[in-house]
Amino acid sequence: MADRAKVILLVCDGLGDRPTSGGKTPLQAAATPNMDAVSEAGINGIMDVISPGIVPGSDTAHLSLFGYDPYDYYPGRGVFEALGADMKLHAGDVAFRANFATVDANMRIIDRRAGRKGSKELADVLDGIEIEGVRIYLKNTTEHRCAVVMRGDNLSNRISDVDTHEAGGIVAESKPLSDGEAENRTAHVVNEFVKRSYELLDRHPINEERRQRGELPANILLLRGAGSYRKVPSITERFRLHAACIAGASLYKGVAKYIGMSVMHVDGATGKADTNLNNKADAVLNALKSNDLVFVHVKATDSMGHDGNFEGKREMIARIDRELVARLKDMDAYMVITADHSTPVSIKRHSSDPVPIVMNGEGIRRDEVKRFDELSVASGGLCRIRGMDLLPILSDFTGYYIMYGT
Repeated sequence: MADRAKVILLVCDGLGDRPTSGGKTPLQAAATPNMDAVSEAGINGIMDVISPGIVPGSDTAHLSLFGYDPYDYYPGRGVFEALGADMKLHAGDVAFRANFATVDANMRIIDRRAGRKGSKELADVLDGIEIEGVRIYLKNTTEHRCAVVMRGDNLSNRISDVDTHEAGGIVAESKPLSDGEAENRTAHVVNEFVKRSYELLDRHPINEERRQRGELPANILLLRGAGSYRKVPSITERFRLHAACIAGASLYKGVAKYIGMSVMHVDGATGKADTNLNNKADAVLNALKSNDLVFVHVKATDSMGHDGNFEGKREMIARIDRELVARLKDMDAYMVITADHSTPVSIKRHSSDPVPIVMNGEGIRRDEVKRFDELSVASGGLCRIRGMDLLPILSDFTGYYIMYGT
Protein backbone atom coordinates (compact mmCIF):
# COMPACT_ATOMS: atom_id res chain seq x y z
CA MET A 1 0.00 0.00 0.00
CA ALA A 2 1.32 3.45 -0.94
CA ASP A 3 2.23 5.86 1.81
CA ARG A 4 -0.72 7.91 2.92
CA ALA A 5 -0.68 11.66 3.39
CA LYS A 6 -0.27 12.89 6.97
CA VAL A 7 -2.14 15.60 8.86
CA ILE A 8 -1.07 17.92 11.68
CA LEU A 9 -4.10 19.44 13.41
CA LEU A 10 -3.07 22.30 15.70
CA VAL A 11 -5.88 23.51 17.97
CA CYS A 12 -5.15 26.71 19.88
CA ASP A 13 -7.82 26.62 22.57
CA GLY A 14 -10.04 29.72 22.69
CA LEU A 15 -7.95 31.41 19.98
CA GLY A 16 -10.79 33.44 18.45
CA ASP A 17 -11.51 36.86 19.94
CA ARG A 18 -13.16 40.23 19.38
CA PRO A 19 -11.35 43.52 18.65
CA THR A 20 -10.48 45.34 21.85
CA SER A 21 -7.06 46.93 22.37
CA GLY A 22 -6.44 49.44 19.57
CA GLY A 23 -9.23 47.85 17.54
CA LYS A 24 -7.39 44.54 17.22
CA THR A 25 -7.84 41.02 18.53
CA PRO A 26 -4.90 39.34 20.32
CA LEU A 27 -4.32 37.26 17.18
CA GLN A 28 -4.20 40.37 15.01
CA ALA A 29 -1.84 42.08 17.47
CA ALA A 30 0.53 39.11 17.82
CA ALA A 31 3.69 38.56 15.78
CA THR A 32 2.74 35.51 13.70
CA PRO A 33 5.00 35.30 10.62
CA ASN A 34 4.78 31.51 10.50
CA MET A 35 1.00 31.30 10.80
CA ASP A 36 0.79 34.02 8.16
CA ALA A 37 3.06 31.97 5.88
CA VAL A 38 0.74 28.97 6.26
CA SER A 39 -2.24 31.20 5.44
CA GLU A 40 -0.55 32.66 2.35
CA ALA A 41 0.28 29.18 1.06
CA GLY A 42 -3.07 27.58 1.93
CA ILE A 43 -6.83 27.90 1.92
CA ASN A 44 -8.52 29.89 4.67
CA GLY A 45 -11.93 30.33 6.18
CA ILE A 46 -13.97 30.59 9.35
CA MET A 47 -15.60 27.75 11.23
CA ASP A 48 -18.67 27.38 13.41
CA VAL A 49 -17.38 24.54 15.52
CA ILE A 50 -20.88 23.30 16.38
CA SER A 51 -23.24 25.61 14.46
CA PRO A 52 -23.87 29.37 14.13
CA GLY A 53 -24.97 30.97 17.38
CA ILE A 54 -24.10 27.95 19.54
CA VAL A 55 -21.48 28.58 22.22
CA PRO A 56 -19.28 25.47 22.26
CA GLY A 57 -17.87 23.86 25.36
CA SER A 58 -14.31 22.63 24.93
CA ASP A 59 -15.51 19.03 25.20
CA THR A 60 -18.35 19.18 22.66
CA ALA A 61 -16.20 21.33 20.39
CA HIS A 62 -13.45 18.73 20.15
CA LEU A 63 -15.94 15.95 19.46
CA SER A 64 -17.21 18.04 16.56
CA LEU A 65 -13.69 18.76 15.28
CA PHE A 66 -13.02 15.02 15.25
CA GLY A 67 -16.19 14.34 13.26
CA TYR A 68 -18.42 13.15 16.10
CA ASP A 69 -21.78 14.89 16.33
CA PRO A 70 -21.86 16.07 19.97
CA TYR A 71 -25.63 15.78 20.04
CA ASP A 72 -25.21 12.03 19.51
CA TYR A 73 -21.86 11.19 21.09
CA TYR A 74 -21.45 13.49 24.11
CA PRO A 75 -21.27 11.38 27.32
CA GLY A 76 -20.88 14.28 29.78
CA ARG A 77 -17.75 16.26 30.58
CA GLY A 78 -16.79 14.16 33.57
CA VAL A 79 -16.11 11.11 31.42
CA PHE A 80 -13.44 12.98 29.47
CA GLU A 81 -11.83 14.37 32.61
CA ALA A 82 -11.61 10.92 34.16
CA LEU A 83 -10.27 9.23 31.02
CA GLY A 84 -7.72 12.01 30.56
CA ALA A 85 -6.57 11.55 34.14
CA ASP A 86 -5.99 7.80 33.50
CA MET A 87 -8.81 6.85 35.85
CA LYS A 88 -10.62 3.58 35.24
CA LEU A 89 -14.29 3.77 34.31
CA HIS A 90 -16.76 0.91 34.71
CA ALA A 91 -20.36 0.51 33.68
CA GLY A 92 -22.54 2.32 36.21
CA ASP A 93 -19.83 4.77 37.31
CA VAL A 94 -20.63 8.48 37.29
CA ALA A 95 -17.72 10.81 36.52
CA PHE A 96 -17.41 14.56 37.10
CA ARG A 97 -15.06 17.38 36.41
CA ALA A 98 -14.37 19.43 39.50
CA ASN A 99 -12.58 22.54 40.68
CA PHE A 100 -10.77 23.30 43.88
CA ALA A 101 -12.45 26.58 44.85
CA THR A 102 -12.43 29.18 47.63
CA VAL A 103 -15.53 29.85 49.70
CA ASP A 104 -16.22 31.79 52.88
CA ALA A 105 -17.91 30.39 56.00
CA ASN A 106 -21.33 31.11 54.46
CA MET A 107 -20.52 28.99 51.37
CA ARG A 108 -20.27 32.10 49.22
CA ILE A 109 -17.88 31.52 46.33
CA ILE A 110 -14.88 33.85 46.46
CA ASP A 111 -12.96 32.25 43.57
CA ARG A 112 -14.16 29.28 41.50
CA ARG A 113 -10.56 28.31 40.79
CA ALA A 114 -8.82 28.97 44.12
CA GLY A 115 -6.30 31.21 42.38
CA ARG A 116 -5.77 28.49 39.74
CA LYS A 117 -3.76 26.54 42.31
CA GLY A 118 -4.78 23.00 43.13
CA SER A 119 -3.03 20.47 45.31
CA LYS A 120 -2.38 16.77 44.87
CA GLU A 121 -1.95 16.53 48.64
CA LEU A 122 -5.42 17.99 49.23
CA ALA A 123 -6.84 15.66 46.57
CA ASP A 124 -5.39 12.71 48.50
CA VAL A 125 -7.39 13.80 51.56
CA LEU A 126 -10.63 13.26 49.62
CA ASP A 127 -9.62 10.31 47.43
CA GLY A 128 -11.27 7.05 48.50
CA ILE A 129 -14.00 8.54 50.70
CA GLU A 130 -17.09 6.32 50.98
CA ILE A 131 -20.58 7.77 51.44
CA GLU A 132 -23.56 5.43 51.91
CA GLY A 133 -21.95 2.64 49.92
CA VAL A 134 -20.58 4.89 47.16
CA ARG A 135 -16.79 4.98 46.82
CA ILE A 136 -15.42 8.28 45.52
CA TYR A 137 -12.13 8.56 43.66
CA LEU A 138 -10.44 11.92 43.08
CA LYS A 139 -7.42 13.03 41.09
CA ASN A 140 -5.96 16.54 40.77
CA THR A 141 -5.02 17.05 37.10
CA THR A 142 -3.96 20.56 36.03
CA GLU A 143 -3.89 23.63 38.28
CA HIS A 144 -7.25 23.76 40.15
CA ARG A 145 -8.88 21.09 37.99
CA CYS A 146 -9.80 17.61 39.20
CA ALA A 147 -11.54 14.48 37.98
CA VAL A 148 -13.97 12.59 40.22
CA VAL A 149 -15.40 9.09 39.78
CA MET A 150 -18.26 7.77 41.92
CA ARG A 151 -18.67 3.99 42.01
CA GLY A 152 -21.60 2.18 43.58
CA ASP A 153 -25.04 0.76 42.94
CA ASN A 154 -27.92 2.72 41.49
CA LEU A 155 -26.19 5.93 40.37
CA SER A 156 -27.22 8.35 37.61
CA ASN A 157 -25.65 11.23 35.71
CA ARG A 158 -29.03 12.99 35.54
CA ILE A 159 -28.22 15.55 38.23
CA SER A 160 -27.49 19.28 38.26
CA ASP A 161 -24.12 20.92 38.88
CA VAL A 162 -22.91 22.19 42.24
CA ASP A 163 -20.68 24.73 40.52
CA THR A 164 -22.59 27.94 39.82
CA HIS A 165 -20.00 28.98 37.17
CA GLU A 166 -19.62 32.44 38.71
CA ALA A 167 -18.11 34.00 41.79
CA GLY A 168 -20.23 35.78 44.39
CA GLY A 169 -23.05 33.28 44.65
CA ILE A 170 -23.72 30.55 47.18
CA VAL A 171 -22.57 27.02 46.38
CA ALA A 172 -25.47 25.32 44.65
CA GLU A 173 -27.15 22.15 45.82
CA SER A 174 -27.20 19.32 43.30
CA LYS A 175 -30.73 18.40 42.24
CA PRO A 176 -32.06 15.33 40.40
CA LEU A 177 -33.01 16.20 36.82
CA SER A 178 -35.70 13.53 36.82
CA ASP A 179 -37.66 11.94 39.63
CA GLY A 180 -35.94 8.61 40.00
CA GLU A 181 -34.37 6.71 42.87
CA ALA A 182 -30.92 6.72 41.23
CA GLU A 183 -31.06 10.45 40.48
CA ASN A 184 -32.12 11.34 44.02
CA ARG A 185 -29.46 9.06 45.53
CA THR A 186 -26.67 10.47 43.37
CA ALA A 187 -27.60 14.10 44.07
CA HIS A 188 -27.64 13.35 47.79
CA VAL A 189 -24.20 11.71 47.67
CA VAL A 190 -22.78 14.64 45.67
CA ASN A 191 -24.09 17.19 48.17
CA GLU A 192 -22.72 15.21 51.10
CA PHE A 193 -19.33 14.88 49.39
CA VAL A 194 -19.11 18.63 48.71
CA LYS A 195 -20.04 19.36 52.32
CA ARG A 196 -17.42 16.92 53.56
CA SER A 197 -14.79 18.40 51.25
CA TYR A 198 -15.20 21.78 53.00
CA GLU A 199 -15.04 20.17 56.45
CA LEU A 200 -11.81 18.33 55.61
CA LEU A 201 -10.08 21.07 53.59
CA ASP A 202 -10.92 24.41 55.18
CA ARG A 203 -8.56 24.12 58.16
CA HIS A 204 -6.10 21.74 56.56
CA PRO A 205 -2.47 22.80 57.24
CA ILE A 206 -1.84 23.34 53.51
CA ASN A 207 -4.67 25.88 53.37
CA GLU A 208 -3.55 27.56 56.58
CA GLU A 209 -0.13 28.03 54.99
CA ARG A 210 -1.76 29.45 51.87
CA ARG A 211 -3.64 31.99 53.95
CA GLN A 212 -0.44 33.00 55.72
CA ARG A 213 1.19 33.63 52.32
CA GLY A 214 -1.77 35.77 51.27
CA GLU A 215 -3.05 33.10 48.88
CA LEU A 216 -6.58 31.84 48.47
CA PRO A 217 -7.30 28.53 50.23
CA ALA A 218 -8.50 25.58 48.14
CA ASN A 219 -11.14 24.78 50.73
CA ILE A 220 -13.97 23.12 48.79
CA LEU A 221 -14.53 20.97 45.72
CA LEU A 222 -17.19 22.05 43.20
CA LEU A 223 -18.52 19.31 40.91
CA ARG A 224 -20.11 19.65 37.50
CA GLY A 225 -20.50 17.84 34.18
CA ALA A 226 -21.75 14.47 35.43
CA GLY A 227 -21.37 11.79 32.80
CA SER A 228 -21.54 8.05 32.23
CA TYR A 229 -19.12 6.18 29.97
CA ARG A 230 -20.17 4.26 26.85
CA LYS A 231 -18.06 2.79 24.07
CA VAL A 232 -18.24 4.53 20.67
CA PRO A 233 -16.80 3.67 17.23
CA SER A 234 -13.16 4.73 17.03
CA ILE A 235 -11.75 7.37 14.73
CA THR A 236 -9.97 4.57 12.88
CA GLU A 237 -13.24 2.72 12.33
CA ARG A 238 -15.05 5.83 11.17
CA PHE A 239 -12.36 7.61 9.12
CA ARG A 240 -9.66 4.94 8.67
CA LEU A 241 -7.15 7.27 10.30
CA HIS A 242 -4.64 6.22 12.94
CA ALA A 243 -4.45 9.27 15.18
CA ALA A 244 -2.36 10.52 18.12
CA CYS A 245 -3.03 13.23 20.69
CA ILE A 246 -0.45 15.63 22.15
CA ALA A 247 -1.92 17.72 24.96
CA GLY A 248 -1.22 18.84 28.50
CA ALA A 249 -4.69 19.12 30.06
CA SER A 250 -6.63 15.98 30.91
CA LEU A 251 -9.87 16.94 29.14
CA TYR A 252 -8.33 16.78 25.68
CA LYS A 253 -6.54 13.53 26.41
CA GLY A 254 -9.87 12.18 27.60
CA VAL A 255 -11.72 13.14 24.41
CA ALA A 256 -8.88 11.56 22.42
CA LYS A 257 -9.07 8.31 24.40
CA TYR A 258 -12.85 8.23 24.08
CA ILE A 259 -12.62 8.07 20.28
CA GLY A 260 -9.61 5.74 20.17
CA MET A 261 -6.65 8.07 19.65
CA SER A 262 -3.35 7.14 21.22
CA VAL A 263 -2.15 9.71 23.77
CA MET A 264 1.52 10.69 23.78
CA HIS A 265 3.31 11.61 27.00
CA VAL A 266 5.27 14.85 26.61
CA ASP A 267 7.65 16.12 29.28
CA GLY A 268 6.78 19.68 30.23
CA ALA A 269 3.31 19.63 28.62
CA THR A 270 1.48 21.24 31.52
CA GLY A 271 -1.70 22.64 30.00
CA LYS A 272 -0.61 26.04 31.34
CA ALA A 273 1.29 29.07 30.02
CA ASP A 274 4.60 27.42 30.97
CA THR A 275 3.95 24.42 28.72
CA ASN A 276 7.00 23.26 26.75
CA LEU A 277 6.08 23.91 23.13
CA ASN A 278 9.44 22.74 21.80
CA ASN A 279 8.87 19.33 23.38
CA LYS A 280 5.39 19.28 21.87
CA ALA A 281 6.91 19.95 18.44
CA ASP A 282 9.37 17.07 18.97
CA ALA A 283 6.46 14.82 19.92
CA VAL A 284 4.52 15.77 16.78
CA LEU A 285 7.47 14.91 14.56
CA ASN A 286 7.88 11.57 16.31
CA ALA A 287 4.14 10.75 16.21
CA LEU A 288 3.96 11.43 12.47
CA LYS A 289 6.16 8.38 11.88
CA SER A 290 3.42 5.98 12.93
CA ASN A 291 0.18 7.98 12.68
CA ASP A 292 -1.90 9.49 9.89
CA LEU A 293 -3.22 12.39 11.98
CA VAL A 294 -1.52 14.10 14.89
CA PHE A 295 -3.69 16.39 17.02
CA VAL A 296 -1.70 18.91 19.08
CA HIS A 297 -3.49 21.10 21.59
CA VAL A 298 -2.40 24.30 23.36
CA LYS A 299 -4.54 25.40 26.30
CA ALA A 300 -3.12 28.70 27.56
CA THR A 301 -4.71 30.90 24.86
CA ASP A 302 -8.08 29.97 26.36
CA SER A 303 -6.96 30.55 29.95
CA MET A 304 -5.74 34.04 29.03
CA GLY A 305 -9.10 34.81 27.45
CA HIS A 306 -10.94 33.67 30.58
CA ASP A 307 -8.67 35.89 32.67
CA GLY A 308 -9.28 38.92 30.42
CA ASN A 309 -5.52 39.07 29.78
CA PHE A 310 -5.08 40.61 26.31
CA GLU A 311 -1.29 40.89 26.48
CA GLY A 312 -0.91 37.39 27.90
CA LYS A 313 -3.01 35.94 25.09
CA ARG A 314 -1.14 37.93 22.45
CA GLU A 315 2.22 36.71 23.76
CA MET A 316 1.05 33.09 24.00
CA ILE A 317 -0.05 33.23 20.36
CA ALA A 318 3.37 34.63 19.40
CA ARG A 319 5.05 31.79 21.34
CA ILE A 320 2.95 29.18 19.52
CA ASP A 321 3.99 30.78 16.25
CA ARG A 322 7.74 30.83 16.87
CA GLU A 323 8.13 27.64 18.95
CA LEU A 324 5.57 25.32 17.37
CA VAL A 325 4.33 26.48 13.98
CA ALA A 326 7.83 27.47 12.83
CA ARG A 327 8.97 23.87 13.29
CA LEU A 328 5.90 22.17 11.82
CA LYS A 329 4.82 24.30 8.87
CA ASP A 330 7.27 22.84 6.35
CA MET A 331 6.68 19.17 7.21
CA ASP A 332 5.50 16.80 4.50
CA ALA A 333 1.97 16.85 5.89
CA TYR A 334 -1.27 18.77 5.66
CA MET A 335 -1.12 21.56 8.22
CA VAL A 336 -4.34 22.76 9.85
CA ILE A 337 -4.40 25.62 12.36
CA THR A 338 -7.63 26.47 14.11
CA ALA A 339 -9.42 26.69 17.48
CA ASP A 340 -12.16 24.86 19.34
CA HIS A 341 -14.04 28.07 20.15
CA SER A 342 -13.55 31.79 20.74
CA THR A 343 -12.80 33.14 24.22
CA PRO A 344 -12.87 36.94 23.92
CA VAL A 345 -10.89 38.74 26.61
CA SER A 346 -13.62 41.39 26.74
CA ILE A 347 -16.22 38.94 28.11
CA LYS A 348 -13.93 36.32 29.74
CA ARG A 349 -15.97 33.36 28.51
CA HIS A 350 -16.60 31.23 25.46
CA SER A 351 -18.62 32.87 22.70
CA SER A 352 -20.38 31.78 19.51
CA ASP A 353 -18.01 33.82 17.30
CA PRO A 354 -16.67 31.57 14.51
CA VAL A 355 -13.00 30.63 14.70
CA PRO A 356 -10.29 31.12 12.06
CA ILE A 357 -9.05 28.08 10.16
CA VAL A 358 -6.35 27.46 7.57
CA MET A 359 -5.36 24.31 5.68
CA ASN A 360 -2.15 23.91 3.74
CA GLY A 361 -0.82 20.95 1.76
CA GLU A 362 -0.69 19.24 -1.60
CA GLY A 363 -3.72 19.89 -3.79
CA ILE A 364 -5.09 22.71 -1.64
CA ARG A 365 -6.77 25.49 -3.64
CA ARG A 366 -4.64 28.42 -2.57
CA ASP A 367 -6.57 31.63 -2.01
CA GLU A 368 -5.55 35.30 -1.70
CA VAL A 369 -5.39 35.51 2.12
CA LYS A 370 -2.00 36.54 3.48
CA ARG A 371 -2.63 36.87 7.23
CA PHE A 372 -3.99 34.41 9.75
CA ASP A 373 -6.52 36.29 11.86
CA GLU A 374 -10.26 36.25 12.48
CA LEU A 375 -11.12 38.85 9.84
CA SER A 376 -8.56 38.17 7.10
CA VAL A 377 -9.41 34.49 6.79
CA ALA A 378 -13.13 35.22 6.37
CA SER A 379 -12.50 36.15 2.72
CA GLY A 380 -10.72 32.85 2.01
CA GLY A 381 -11.67 30.01 -0.30
CA LEU A 382 -12.72 27.64 2.46
CA CYS A 383 -15.55 30.06 3.24
CA ARG A 384 -17.59 29.12 6.33
CA ILE A 385 -17.71 25.51 7.47
CA ARG A 386 -18.80 23.57 10.56
CA GLY A 387 -16.49 21.66 12.84
CA MET A 388 -18.14 18.43 11.72
CA ASP A 389 -16.95 19.15 8.16
CA LEU A 390 -13.25 19.13 9.04
CA LEU A 391 -12.47 15.41 9.29
CA PRO A 392 -14.35 14.46 6.09
CA ILE A 393 -12.46 17.19 4.19
CA LEU A 394 -9.12 16.01 5.57
CA SER A 395 -10.00 12.36 4.95
CA ASP A 396 -10.55 13.13 1.28
CA PHE A 397 -7.18 14.88 0.97
CA THR A 398 -5.38 12.00 2.66
CA GLY A 399 -7.06 9.39 0.44
CA TYR A 400 -9.29 7.91 3.14
CA TYR A 401 -12.51 9.17 1.56
CA ILE A 402 -15.78 7.29 1.49
CA MET A 403 -17.88 7.99 -1.63
CA TYR A 404 -21.57 8.70 -1.19
CA GLY A 405 -23.43 7.02 -4.06
CA THR A 406 -21.79 5.53 -7.16
